[in-house]
Amino acid sequence: MGLVYPFPSLKTSVAAKEIRLENCLGKTVLVVGSGGREHAIVDALSRSPQVSKIYCAPGNAGIGEKAFNLALKDTDVEGLKAFALENKVDLTVVGPEASLAAGIVDAFRQEGLAIFGHTKAATAIESSKEFAKELMAKYDIPTAAYCSFSDFEEAVAYVSARPFPAVLKYDGLAAGKGVVIAQDLDEARRALADMLLDKSFGDGRVVVEDFLTGPEFSFLCFVDGERVYPMPLSQDHKRAFDGDKGPNTGGMGAYTGLPFITEEDRRFAYEEILCKTAKAMVSEGLPLSGVLYGGLMKTPQGIKVIEFNARFGDPETEVVLPLLKSDIYDIFEGVAMGNPVKEPLWDDGVTLGVVLASKGYPGAYEKGFDILGLEALDAKVYHMGTGIRDGRFFTSGGRVLMIVSGGKDLADAREKVYREIEKLSCENLYYRKDIAHIAFE
Repeated sequence: MGLVYPFPSLKTSVAAKEIRLENCLGKTVLVVGSGGREHAIVDALSRSPQVSKIYCAPGNAGIGEKAFNLALKDTDVEGLKAFALENKVDLTVVGPEASLAAGIVDAFRQEGLAIFGHTKAATAIESSKEFAKELMAKYDIPTAAYCSFSDFEEAVAYVSARPFPAVLKYDGLAAGKGVVIAQDLDEARRALADMLLDKSFGDGRVVVEDFLTGPEFSFLCFVDGERVYPMPLSQDHKRAFDGDKGPNTGGMGAYTGLPFITEEDRRFAYEEILCKTAKAMVSEGLPLSGVLYGGLMKTPQGIKVIEFNARFGDPETEVVLPLLKSDIYDIFEGVAMGNPVKEPLWDDGVTLGVVLASKGYPGAYEKGFDILGLEALDAKVYHMGTGIRDGRFFTSGGRVLMIVSGGKDLADAREKVYREIEKLSCENLYYRKDIAHIAFE
């Protein structure tokens, strides 16, 4: 199976890079996915002295500057497995939840291929909200009270008897769009009808949760069975516009160095939530072997789980991985092979990243607008939805780019990143100007 170059203008430089890398004796890695998260993973791997060649399937225009993009979908398990076998890939790293839910880890392991990610069964901690809630109830992991339904009228009756707001979650993968916080019964009925009658996300149940209050934050850990290696805490911004207004998105920015989380809070979240969950999954015969993402909230009653994800978060990955001082290949390989990993080392600075999105996102938007000035930026640039033509990048998705800067503190990182963004020119991009506002209030 040969390589396909979807970005012709990169063909010459990529070919030259391939010749150079073929002469190396380092490791060959396949990264599965196509967004900013995968660009950050590729970027981290490119800093490893052990890695000589990186493939990405399907990748994107920005990833193509550091990896060889493949014309394979991230859920094409058989195609990806065949490529890994034919090209003697040493390690595969899975980005998207859809790939995990498609059983890529199970298929690769059956062929003796090293792969970083959870089995299809273990991915239920994300792919089934009901499974996750039942697990937390069984093992006394703090979360909101809930009830689940497959019948529309029963769900409406339950919600109408409870206080509002009500949190309604589709019990399955919905690309980050299967959660509605209903402010009243009319909104709840519309959302429940959408999920249970119209089956907008597929044939599944709905979990109804009590509404919690407090600042949310993300706690990502590398997990291998009961071994849990924490990453720096981060917070993303889901709403489209400044002041946390507008519709929910896949994330409009993120930062590390959360001033509202104490060391005691972090220790509790690590020991009583992340480690306890890892042990619970082992007890259930579903050991984790990748990233466990805890979407947490600091409520007046203590820290509680909002959701679990079975993979790196996006956009959190883009602000967390630049802080990693250890060789990420060692971590990925150790977890994939079930071997203990030396405790990862992290930079003690902070990072802040801003997403540039197409105007109209998360609704309808136009594509094809040139992005000028990227080469002038003194910052990390992660591509989320870009293409390239005639040597120029252009917009090809809803979330287009994420610009990330580091600093000694958040004020420093924030000033740097917005200064760099001003260097860009594109007719159809917008971005939030208040990332990390909670830290400054």
